[in-house]
Amino acid sequence: MTQVRSGIGHDKRMNATLEALGLRHHQDSVVHQDSPALRGMIKRVRHLVEVTPVKE
Repeated sequence: MTQVRSGIGHDKRMNATLEALGLRHHQDSVVHQDSPALRGMIKRVRHLVEVTPVKE
């Protein structure tokens, strides 16, 4: 997943979610194992991130 928009000007809760996902700066990328908790976090910030599946 890659952060495509900044968290500036958004709710504190959204910024905390980005931080929990490991996205600290614009254009940061991280790889996570799929889980229901992760999907809930992505749903909250779906307009700020771009998710691309990775083949194992």
